Amino acid sequence: MSKKRVIVVGGGASGLMAAGQAAGQANKQRALAGASVLLLEKKSSPGRKLLLTGKHRCNITNTDEIKEFLRHFNPKGKFLTQVFYQFFNTELQAFFEELGVPTVVQRGGRVFPKSERAEDVVEALVRWAKAQGVEIATHAPVTGLLVEGGRVAGVSTSHGEHYADAVIITTGGATYPGTGSTGDGYELAKSAGHTIIPIRPALVPLITKGDVAPRLQGVSLRNVQVNLWVNDRKQDDIFGEMLFTHFGVSGPIILTMSGQIVNELRDGNKVEISIDLKPALDHLTLDARLLRDIQDMHRKEFKTLLENLLPRKLIPVCIEQTGISARKHNHAITAEERKRLRLWLKDFRLEVTGDRGFKHAIITAGGVETSEVDSHTMESKLVKRLYFAGEVLDVHGDTGGYNLQAAFSTGWAAGRASCES
Repeated sequence: MSKKRVIVVGGGASGLMAAGQAAGQANKQRALAGASVLLLEKKSSPGRKLLLTGKHRCNITNTDEIKEFLRHFNPKGKFLTQVFYQFFNTELQAFFEELGVPTVVQRGGRVFPKSERAEDVVEALVRWAKAQGVEIATHAPVTGLLVEGGRVAGVSTSHGEHYADAVIITTGGATYPGTGSTGDGYELAKSAGHTIIPIRPALVPLITKGDVAPRLQGVSLRNVQVNLWVNDRKQDDIFGEMLFTHFGVSGPIILTMSGQIVNELRDGNKVEISIDLKPALDHLTLDARLLRDIQDMHRKEFKTLLENLLPRKLIPVCIEQTGISARKHNHAITAEERKRLRLWLKDFRLEVTGDRGFKHAIITAGGVETSEVDSHTMESKLVKRLYFAGEVLDVHGDTGGYNLQAAFSTGWAAGRASCES
């Protein structure tokens, strides 16, 4: 019996996992004949985007249980339930251990290679895939799908046509286009009749109005609460760490909230973020603290009072926005001025005017409609033996290792399913 021929389009996390599973490891365990696998990568080497993940440290997964893990995805995240039950974080960690890449758990349950080198992850995956018998062809962009009688028959490239029994599309999204993620998979899926949910940047830094954020460039705020206001109505809030930049805001809680903000902006809504600089104190408690500090430093100037409350760069902004003179002595601060300070500390606002786009986004929201894909095998419901895995699907999660786990799990499922009858 001749081997099945499988073509994998794209050499990222999901593509390398899918290719290796189709070619060898899964089949040994299940007594199946491994497929003959060709992985087509458009760039000069596979895994280029993986090298950038986790600030070049590669946050491969998170230790959350499945139920909690799924809460970190957009509503389409439930689509991942079945593949997570097949191959999840403990299996992924064991997989890399076997490849000689031990892992370590850091803050927030984030799992990294112990070396904290993304290169180790990429090199191990490529080495493993080749050991399974995967043929990796670089500088090989796919230009179209070959479909015959409702069944995929192969792919076309600039160098000709390649025929196969199954094709797995793992081209990623549209973020970091320099790594090869330029949205090719969406066009391939569309040509096969699939619905593409409009793509937009997610986990992306945000642009704010005015010069306040640029003046605060480099200031990191920890243990703050950011409240999202849309058309003057509060929509969401999140607690954690954020960062001011030369264009606006970034950092973990901003990135997490950015997907929702991008959607609101594209709908033409007014978006503001309100920063609660003292979320541990309610208004009554904060007022009591301010009153006590004013009394303790009654002979000193207002700017000195602020040194105990704010990062140095934030002090001039507070002075400007509250309208309280920096040279005013604390004993002369009125009850109305104290109220203005309290309200500002609990509601420091910035208007969001845009995002930094796909070039600076970590992931892509939107993609292949998941209702048109089998959630167990990742096979298309429209074209037989056509599979999708990774970011090309309309599933995206928070930062923290969630998205890479989804890529590895969907690649694992697609790879195994592609070489079965």
